[in-house]
Order: sequence, then C-alpha cells, then structure tokens
Amino acid sequence: MLKEFREFAVKGNMIDLAIGVIIGAAFGSIVKSLVDDVIMPPIGMLIGNVDFNNIFFVLREGITIHGPYDTLADALKAGAVVIKVGVFLNTVINFIIIAFCIFIMIKQLQRFKKKDAATAVVAPEVQLLTEIRDLLKK
Repeated sequence: MLKEFREFAVKGNMIDLAIGVIIGAAFGSIVKSLVDDVIMPPIGMLIGNVDFNNIFFVLREGITIHGPYDTLADALKAGAVVIKVGVFLNTVINFIIIAFCIFIMIKQLQRFKKKDAATAVVAPEVQLLTEIRDLLKK
C-alpha cells in the first residue's frame, strides 16, 4: 500500500496540482491585497470616506464595553457579536476578481487546445489516399 501511495504522490499530475495550489494561495494573497489596499480605498473615498472593513452591524452589545463602537476592532475587543458586512463585501470582490482571472486562463487554454486539435486534422489528400489503401487491402 505504501508503494502505491508513493507512485500516486510522485505522478506528474499530483505534483502539478501541488504547484497549482501553492501558486493559487499566493495569487489569492495578491488579489486580497489588491482589493483591500488598492481598489476599496478609492471606492470608499468616492462614497464618502467609508472604510469598508468598518461596516458592521451589532447584534449584541459587548460584555466589557457597551456601544456604539467606532470601529470593528473596538466592537470585537468589547466582545460584541457583529455581522461584518464590509469584510464580506471585500471577500466577494476578491472572489469575483479571482473567478474572472481563472475564466480568462481557461479561455486561453481552450484556445490553445483548439489549435492543437486543428493541427491534428488530416489533409483531404492524405485521407483519400488512406481510404484507397484500405480498399485495396480488401
């Protein structure tokens, strides 16, 4: 069983998958930084100096300090139960950007595969000669 697992783990597909996961995690970090640090601040500024990370709703007041809370960090520090709407919006935008990038990559890969399939098409003369050869064999 150990030998079978080693063969499975060393296969090229498994190594490619591991590399893909590592690159995907790094890409996710880059997109998160892009959204949090580049995209959302100008959008928040246009809306009226809104920090999306601090958009939240308090469901239950904190145990140590009662609201209102100026920031999400203050609410969490006080032990309040909150719905983090701004964090959720950032995550949705992260997802949309990553999904769009994957869509673009898959479209490009499909374009290359179509070219490979097109080059595999046999010329009509060769196909005709193959049919004649097959008929003569009979």
